[in-house]
Amino acid sequence: MTDLKWLVFGFICAASAAQAQDVRLNSTQARGALDDASLLRALDNTAVPQDYIAAARADYRRLLTALYAQGYYAGQISITVDGTEASRIAPLSAPSSISKVVINVTPGPRFTFGEVSITPLPRGTELPQDLGPRQPARSGQISSAVSGGVNSWRDQGYAVARVASQRITARHLDEKLDVAVALDPGPLVRFGDLTVTGNETVSTARVRQIAGLPTGDVYSPSDIDAVERRLRRTGTFDSVAVTQADDLSDGAVLPMTVQLDESKRRRFGFGLEMSTVEGLTVSSFWLHRNLLGGAERLRVDVEVAGIDGETGGTDYSLRGNFTRPATFGPDTEFFLTSELSREDEPDYLIDKFAVETGFSRILSDDLTVRVGVGLLTAREESDLGTREYTLLTLPLDATYDRRDSETNAKSGYYLDLSSTPFISLGADVKGLRLFGDARGYYSFGEEQKLTFAGRLQFGSIVGADIDQAPADYLFYSGGGGTVRGQPYKSLGIDSVVGGTAVTTGGTSFAGAQLEARYLVREKISLVGFYDVGQIGDTDLPLEDGDWHAGAGIGLRYETGIGPIRLDIGTQASGDDAGEDVQVYIGIGQAF
Repeated sequence: MTDLKWLVFGFICAASAAQAQDVRLNSTQARGALDDASLLRALDNTAVPQDYIAAARADYRRLLTALYAQGYYAGQISITVDGTEASRIAPLSAPSSISKVVINVTPGPRFTFGEVSITPLPRGTELPQDLGPRQPARSGQISSAVSGGVNSWRDQGYAVARVASQRITARHLDEKLDVAVALDPGPLVRFGDLTVTGNETVSTARVRQIAGLPTGDVYSPSDIDAVERRLRRTGTFDSVAVTQADDLSDGAVLPMTVQLDESKRRRFGFGLEMSTVEGLTVSSFWLHRNLLGGAERLRVDVEVAGIDGETGGTDYSLRGNFTRPATFGPDTEFFLTSELSREDEPDYLIDKFAVETGFSRILSDDLTVRVGVGLLTAREESDLGTREYTLLTLPLDATYDRRDSETNAKSGYYLDLSSTPFISLGADVKGLRLFGDARGYYSFGEEQKLTFAGRLQFGSIVGADIDQAPADYLFYSGGGGTVRGQPYKSLGIDSVVGGTAVTTGGTSFAGAQLEARYLVREKISLVGFYDVGQIGDTDLPLEDGDWHAGAGIGLRYETGIGPIRLDIGTQASGDDAGEDVQVYIGIGQAF
């Protein structure tokens, strides 16, 4: 019997803690806004009576604020708990059980704006039209207009602009709301010195160089945003926060402070990709984020590709990349790269060493231009013979990136155009390699479950014939980067040299990739794709040559470093259409 008594007691306690059976909201206007604002309406089945009383007492102010936000300034609110007004129930005197809560709201008439004055405003700044006569007097519109006026002054250099006074009057007989706000712009302010805190291994002088705060210039919020953006993009800091001093110094000078949190200086990582034709690719990198104490980055990459593949032999590469931010200005980066590699492809074998140096200039948040000078020396074996050459190159690249994500874009676009003039040292070989890559993304629905992605590529060799240009400068089609479903580099140029049939790359390329990605669960997406590619022996893409296509389906699983990608494709053109299946596994979207 003792156990039964405790069971009954527990049941009674649980019943006393049960949620109200009914929380009813009665209102003739603004019901959606009131429902969103109410804490009572948001309680779930874990709430106890004390929760309902506390939520009810808070709802008076929350519901009144919601009415103001919709332009109702004569509203009446009543919240009863089992017939008793909630405001009369002491917070610590909640009943043991609650059966009904009723929220009655009488919004009253909707006010419109009467006399509205927010002054002074900077020249050329006007009040929003939704503050005009006969417009609903929503309180949020007032706040936005006042904040906009203060920010307009700050954008023009008046950093300490503020609201000096405000008077808001509801004329109930006329159902009008009068607004009178006086702004105080304060003095025209200039940037003072930048104080650096939180840096441990990066020198203060270098932080100031990278930040590029224009000390002595007129204050501008966009300059502060630029300081934070420059420091973040070095990759050396986990967090960057720029704050301004509370008071001006020397009359109208505003000192600034940047608080930094440095990242770990060293990082190690690896990658893995697999294709049924291209084989296994294993890569690894080592990164130092602050090599010389000035946020310089050194990254070393090692890659072994084509393991157990059908693409010739195994490829090897060792790459080093050194960058120094804020060289000749805060938005100009110096780079020095080198690469030692072997490419063992079906149609050629190249042993190569290349070094390149130059500058990368960030022209805007989205546009980056890179220019340099390089030296390349190689030994090449192909069906055309064996040769050794040394090339002087002058690479130029421009990238415009408006994607919402680099690893899993759902909207925006990406454009990249590269131009590489080359001239041999000691031989009469010269030319120009052009390559372009354009990508676009568009998603549908509020949750953006369906995404269409498209990619266009083109390439051209100008001024050099097939037997003159370096073999790895020529273009092929087929494989994960061009046409999935078609064998790796299966489309090139077939010709006869000295009575022998040979296959080489082409001097022009055009390709397109289309994908439809659908999110079926929180982290799982299904993909359908169709790719086409064309290779020609002239310098104008699509002028002449053969083409092929591939199609298939894929699966994506989202992770913190990007989606894990599985694509299964087959030929969609030619006599072998549909006969073979190619499988591609990697990290990140195909494009």
